[in-house]
Amino acid sequence: MKCFKFNLKNNNLCEKKECRYWINCNAYNNCAINASSIDKHLTLKEIGKIFNITRMRVCQIEKKAIQKIKEKIKRKD
Repeated sequence: MKCFKFNLKNNNLCEKKECRYWINCNAYNNCAINASSIDKHLTLKEIGKIFNITRMRVCQIEKKAIQKIKEKIKRKD
């Protein structure tokens, strides 16, 4: 069983701060994977609170990620 599933099932907080999915958020057991599976519809403000960044910065990151995905799709055509 993956650690994020184990922590979610047993309601444990993840202590592996070196994990790339670790976030400082007890509500989601300190795991970004659990956050995305539990709450499918987080606002930019809520995401910003989890990562301790502004809503605007979340928006900038989102736009950049979408741009990168579109570029990858265009290259495959």
